[in-house]
Amino acid sequence: MTYLATITDKRQVTIPVDVYRAMEMKKGQKVIVQVGDRIISMRPVEDLVNKLAGSVKIPVKYKNMDVDKIVAKAKRVYFDKKLMKEFLV
Repeated sequence: MTYLATITDKRQVTIPVDVYRAMEMKKGQKVIVQVGDRIISMRPVEDLVNKLAGSVKIPVKYKNMDVDKIVAKAKRVYFDKKLMKEFLV
């Protein structure tokens, strides 16, 4: 189907609710936006992760771990190190 959307002065576009539901999107979800032949396409970032699955070696410490948990853990480790570095200076 075709839907009409408006671009705001902040360059934002609201996704029509029917599209949002059909794509099973969630608030805060990351998407990949591609442009080609004056057409914008968008897909969940999970599609790329699934496409690349198996092509990259996963460290043992991340085996059988959910992607969201891996990202959360990586952020926690990064910011803990950053905080400690600032604290010690």
